[in-house]
Amino acid sequence: MNRRHDPNPFDEEEEVNPFSKGNAPASKSRLPPLASEPLGFGQKHDATVDIPLDTMNDSKDKVKELASWEADLKRREREIKRREDAVAKAGVPLDDKNWPPFFPIIHHDIANEIPVHAQRLQYLAFASWLGIVLCLAFNVIAVTVCWVRGGGVKIFFLAIIYALMGCPLSYVLWYRPLYRAMRTDSALNFSWFFLFYLLHVGFCIFAAIAPPIVFHGKSLTGILAAVDVFSDHVLVGIFYLVGFALFCLESLLSLWVLQKTYMYFRGHK
Repeated sequence: MNRRHDPNPFDEEEEVNPFSKGNAPASKSRLPPLASEPLGFGQKHDATVDIPLDTMNDSKDKVKELASWEADLKRREREIKRREDAVAKAGVPLDDKNWPPFFPIIHHDIANEIPVHAQRLQYLAFASWLGIVLCLAFNVIAVTVCWVRGGGVKIFFLAIIYALMGCPLSYVLWYRPLYRAMRTDSALNFSWFFLFYLLHVGFCIFAAIAPPIVFHGKSLTGILAAVDVFSDHVLVGIFYLVGFALFCLESLLSLWVLQKTYMYFRGHK
């Protein structure tokens, strides 16, 4: 057989000079051309899914915005701290009296001094303080009616003492520490608030019951005192029932404020 035209596997393939003139000889490469196959589902390499860059850009913009907002907040805090220190060194009082507006006796500015996320809780605590003031004031009125109806002058003086001591002490012992704790994030002020606010809740529950311990309990408008005086004087009994309802509402509100403040304190820390 004639093997002259059989290809020799050891022959070197003819190199093609791309710079030579004329037609280049055909390549002796025996590699078959790759067939183009469409890529689709079911193939080994499926088509890639393009992710829009707008979502990534939006996330980066939000991160930058949050970082800028946090930096600005820290800068404002440092500025406020610097001003407070400067004013304190100068001997100028920081807490100017502005409440109540018609006769300012205390400093109170929740909207500008308390953080936004804690303002609702601070307003609830403020309502609780106003509630005990209302309860003690109405207690004086009801006991005065009872005194006029022959209840004795001692219960009247006790009601006056409750009001004169309860209103300022409740502000100094638990409301003001909570206000400062919310403003400065002080754990010591929070502890002070919890200690005396528990006493406040206990007093409200005691006043709502009014057990016959001190002058037969008539110095407080509780349920037991209301039942006692209702049989003698209906009008006095009505006043005492209203006072009982006020002390009950104050007790419920105080328990709610105590729970919310404790949850805020644990979550914040």
